[in-house]
Amino acid sequence: MAAGGFCKLPNGTVVVALNLPSPTAGGAGAVRVLVHAQNRARALTRLRNLGMRAVYLRGNGQPPTPDEITAVLHHPDGLVWRTAPDSGVTAELWHPIRTLMRRSATPQGF
Repeated sequence: MAAGGFCKLPNGTVVVALNLPSPTAGGAGAVRVLVHAQNRARALTRLRNLGMRAVYLRGNGQPPTPDEITAVLHHPDGLVWRTAPDSGVTAELWHPIRTLMRRSATPQGF
């Protein structure tokens, strides 16, 4: 389960924002994931197809900000992430989702 929210755009599509535990930090820390899709169900399906099986959106407590909406709409995949703002890191750029999935596949530590 994840904290997050959504925003319906004038053209009928939605932007879903979720705060998820970081797959690279072993549960320590969080990432903010943004998904642009036709509806909320399709947005969550896109994440589940990437291997994030336990992703659910309940409520609308942390909807995407206007800056976040702009970021995901301007990305060709419509699926981006960055470290969650409450984790102390500020002004981080948005990354394509494939970089997060690559990071989680690499072993941590030596």
